[in-house]
Amino acid sequence: MDSKEKLALVLEALDEKRAVDVVTLDVSDLTLMTDTLVICTGTSSIHIRTLAEAVMEKLKEAGIKGVRAEGLQEGRWVLIDYGDVIVHVFAEAERAFYRLEEFWQNARPLAGAPA
Repeated sequence: MDSKEKLALVLEALDEKRAVDVVTLDVSDLTLMTDTLVICTGTSSIHIRTLAEAVMEKLKEAGIKGVRAEGLQEGRWVLIDYGDVIVHVFAEAERAFYRLEEFWQNARPLAGAPA
């Protein structure tokens, strides 16, 4: 499965669970670490865990295995690493504090994805 297909599944899962303020950035020209960052906000620790679990389940159903996830238990900032697509699910305060969109300000928002 290529990056665009993974991204579509991630965005579908986030939309189904009503993620807030979803931003999708192409960082492929800025880092070797990944191609795409997805950043969104959850409204509570339960919502954050639900969003992260929905993403992981959707991609698992599509045959994507070996995901690395950090922060799921705490439910304040969950990072899900699919290699070429990395998903950040934040609580509002953590997102405001870390300001990833500002850090990656030279990234290109992806067409067809929320920005």
